[in-house]
Amino acid sequence: MPKPAHQAPARPPPTQIPLFSETASLVNIVPDRNAWRFYRLAIWPDLFGGALLLRHWGRIGTPGQQRLDRYPDLGAALNALARLLRAKRQRGYQDRAE
Repeated sequence: MPKPAHQAPARPPPTQIPLFSETASLVNIVPDRNAWRFYRLAIWPDLFGGALLLRHWGRIGTPGQQRLDRYPDLGAALNALARLLRAKRQRGYQDRAE
């Protein structure tokens, strides 16, 4: 009599780890100049296959301002996020530990 086939236990699908972060939080604190600034970036998918880049900035402790930019795909939004991060870091902003 043949043996029944052994079935491997079901595995959950693999998790995709993003290569680039879709969020960033920066601060620029210079007490001598009374500068207490924050800058946050986040990428969100939109309903039409594109991506939205949310920029949120202002003085620490205030509501600040926001801007929402639409991009045709996630790659374009990630490129914009990387470009903005590079520019802000050159101006003295540092990564904020979440």
